[in-house]
Amino acid sequence: MPPRAGVLYLIATPIGNLEDITARALRLLREVDVIAAEDTRVTRKLLAHFDIHTPLISFHAHSSAGRQDALLGRLLAGASVALVSDAGTPCVSDPGADLVAEVVSAGVRVEPIPGASAPLCALIASGLPTGRFVFEGFLPRTKPDFRARVKQLAREERTTILFEAPPRLIETLKALAAACGEDRPASVGRELTKKFEEHVRGSLAEIIAHFQETPPRGECVIVVGGAPPQPEEAPNPDALLLQALAEGSSPKDAARSVATATGLAKNTLYQRVLELRDQVT
Repeated sequence: MPPRAGVLYLIATPIGNLEDITARALRLLREVDVIAAEDTRVTRKLLAHFDIHTPLISFHAHSSAGRQDALLGRLLAGASVALVSDAGTPCVSDPGADLVAEVVSAGVRVEPIPGASAPLCALIASGLPTGRFVFEGFLPRTKPDFRARVKQLAREERTTILFEAPPRLIETLKALAAACGEDRPASVGRELTKKFEEHVRGSLAEIIAHFQETPPRGECVIVVGGAPPQPEEAPNPDALLLQALAEGSSPKDAARSVATATGLAKNTLYQRVLELRDQVT
């Protein structure tokens, strides 16, 4: 089926191994009117490998609003456009998300062409729970924001996926260990789908020790196990009794309803609600 007129195709490209591109992706890259690439030099190598000669233009984080408007104009005029990132699925930690939001607002059809994804590759090979997870991308670079985000992640009960560059990997792992505890299970996927692919699994302390001995190379994906579920705080009976009184309940009814909610003795709650009523009045 040839590309549809006026459609933006979001095409996933390999994250390392060129065999990971799909037949559908290759066909569309050959047949669309134009390919918008994060880095044309990187994409040109991919196209050359598969003998694809479709016109190529750049679209990246520093592209002007005029470039985005020009792409939207081509789509509205009926052109078919493929959007690709340097590697993996576009629009994930990628400037293409802004373009998609713009063209969707304009009523343009958008079709995803699935394929390689570094976060999912690292997740499914981590050995950690995959039923519920959250993708955080790169952590903030400023120290206050970095510390605040790590503190939040320490309480996250879902498995967390992070991107990190090799020079910052140990620093980030140490911050996670300080916030989450050194025994928190984790995994680091490195050079995914490439010749020297590696998955380092264990506690955060064990993974830090590994990379201190063997400095990391290549792009890294950190996967951190979720925090243990936190027990719910026991309800404050005084607050519940006062709320019931404020809502118009009699002391007897307030004691009965709070006893049902907390399992506390009704007679004890009745004596307490009388004391609270007297204090309020």
